[in-house]
Amino acid sequence: MTDHPSEHEHVSTAARPLAVIRAMIDAVDHDILQLLSRRNGLVAEVAAYKREHGVGIRDLKREEELLADRRDRSVPLGLSPDVVESMYRLMLWASRDRQAALRAEVPLDIESKTIAIIGGHGGMGSLMASLFGDLGHAVMIADLDTHLSPEEAASVADVVMLSVPIDVTMEMIEAIGPCVREDALLMDITSIKVEPVQAMVKHSKATVIGTHPLFGPSVHSVQGQRIVLTPGKSVNGDDWLAWLTTMFKARGLIVHETTPEKHDQAMSIVQVLTHFSTEVLGMTLAKLGVPIDETLQFTSPIYLMDLLMTARHFAQSPDLYASIQMSNPETAHVLEAFTTAATEVRAMAVNKDLDAFRGMFKEVHDYFGDFTDEALAQSSYLIDRLVERQ
Repeated sequence: MTDHPSEHEHVSTAARPLAVIRAMIDAVDHDILQLLSRRNGLVAEVAAYKREHGVGIRDLKREEELLADRRDRSVPLGLSPDVVESMYRLMLWASRDRQAALRAEVPLDIESKTIAIIGGHGGMGSLMASLFGDLGHAVMIADLDTHLSPEEAASVADVVMLSVPIDVTMEMIEAIGPCVREDALLMDITSIKVEPVQAMVKHSKATVIGTHPLFGPSVHSVQGQRIVLTPGKSVNGDDWLAWLTTMFKARGLIVHETTPEKHDQAMSIVQVLTHFSTEVLGMTLAKLGVPIDETLQFTSPIYLMDLLMTARHFAQSPDLYASIQMSNPETAHVLEAFTTAATEVRAMAVNKDLDAFRGMFKEVHDYFGDFTDEALAQSSYLIDRLVERQ
């Protein structure tokens, strides 16, 4: 016999009141917020140093070392390394965004430009106005509700950006192109590039660079978002391309340069195919008429992700998505391939052809190759974040 309870026996202890425990948790959380504020202050110092010494914002080696260190330190503390890594990845993202907002990658001797945004009161126009304004440039806006006309703005600006619907882009290029100074930059942000770039080159003597932000105006931050540049014409060896690249990178954007033709071909997959499949899914659900609330009682994370993206799609402008699909020169080819694939997979399912189905799975798996490993890891992360918010 022993006077001490065995490790398997329950030891009764008086639990502290729940209200007291919650108050203690609140106090710890408040301390964490204070520490985050101190960390944010140090990030500001980092931004100042990087700007003074011409150091880029992102340091992948430093990030990898930091994440590995925080994971290792979390284990003896009884914390989940995966959860800790997720928290620090978010903090690193916020750190990069803070540094970009503090102009860490903007050269000290950068010259302020006058930027005219045609259509600057729209969603993307407003976002671009804020982006260039944050970088210290003077922004003028010409829109349907402004006294300043597009032609007047284009004639005096160093940089003229078109942010208008696709269906009026050509008309606007013809109107303002001749007004743009030869030493200026003319650019657009439409989701197709071949036609607009050709039109800007034809109707203007200025340098021409087509651009396409691969994000919408509702993003919380442009940090880490992608933008495509498709140069069309350079005048007298100017350095507008380098300037524009510097500006976008300074605000944390990932810049990819390509030709208008390659851009439109890629967008036929990235946008046209994706949007079309989403629309087919949404239309099928509507035709089946199953109540959404009822399906959510049985939802899996994958179905919920698909449902969220589909509902998000149909909550936006039909004119926008129609213009994206109907203006891309590759649309007919891509949608024909989609229809053919859908017909083949339907036949497998209806005919219960397991061998054909397995063959299709292998064919597509082989197509994705090593990307499947990354896809599993990334999608698992997304699923975890989505489940956390339910």
